[in-house]
Amino acid sequence: MSQLRELKVITKGERLDKWLSLQLSDISRSRLQKLIEEGNLKLNDLICTNKKTKLAVGDLIQVTIPSPKKLDIKPENIPLDILYEDEHLIIINKSVGIVVHPAPGHPNGTLVNALLYHCDNLAGIGGIERPGIVHRLDKDTTGAMVVAKSDRVHQHLQGQIKAKTARREYWAVVCGSPREDNGTINLPIGRHKTDRKKMAIIPVEKGGREAVTHWEVIERLGNYTLMRFLLETGRTHQIRVHSTHLGYPLVGDKLYGSGGSLKVNLSGQALHAYKLTLQHPISDRTLEAIAQLPEEFTKLLRVLRNR
Repeated sequence: MSQLRELKVITKGERLDKWLSLQLSDISRSRLQKLIEEGNLKLNDLICTNKKTKLAVGDLIQVTIPSPKKLDIKPENIPLDILYEDEHLIIINKSVGIVVHPAPGHPNGTLVNALLYHCDNLAGIGGIERPGIVHRLDKDTTGAMVVAKSDRVHQHLQGQIKAKTARREYWAVVCGSPREDNGTINLPIGRHKTDRKKMAIIPVEKGGREAVTHWEVIERLGNYTLMRFLLETGRTHQIRVHSTHLGYPLVGDKLYGSGGSLKVNLSGQALHAYKLTLQHPISDRTLEAIAQLPEEFTKLLRVLRNR
């Protein structure tokens, strides 16, 4: 059954969705925004669909929270490489070639299908189509990913990523050798103007979103380099776009580079989410999960070192 929440405003001038997210801490701000847009909120007995509405003292707000929709994603017995798990969250080492959640062209066989089989309480957390998913990895990117098992934990983990307190460290092999040993790329990213499969450096005034990537050389391998990337933001294809813009495309990246794999049969770009560090939303202790490099990646490094 749907729920009805009634609240009375005691401060003025605050934006509707921001104020609501503070009052209803068990519901994420993005979900509240969607409830507003879909007409599930009344302001002084009138439906309000504008999340930016400024509130006044004495305003009466009624929020209808619909019953959870039936999840139309089937659990599938797909093996998971689990790095850490408790009753609140799970950290997995995503394998290459697996899509995170169902989408056109990938209705099943996804990480979400596997998680629903492994965890019996994910349905609806953080959204119907992406239950429990806090952040994503590209299909051909491997490594550490955290998944929430409750709305409270989901909201807390997304807050850590937004506040840049969660640390995501990636390793990649790139073509070329940077002159410097480290640096920062601060360039906005948006959808490519002509190729909808790609992202590109797009000015903020034209729809780009802030994107900050820190990089550091781990090992120089002739005309190739093993690099460490740390993300402040999590834009689609962020590392791939930023590194290519610098002139150092990732080895094996057919979308942004030449795709060359140096006689090593790579399944995709040589990019791996090596380490994930975060604060446990319930116990408050620091969790550090390390996903060991996949065999394809280590084979590539062996080939480069022996050249």
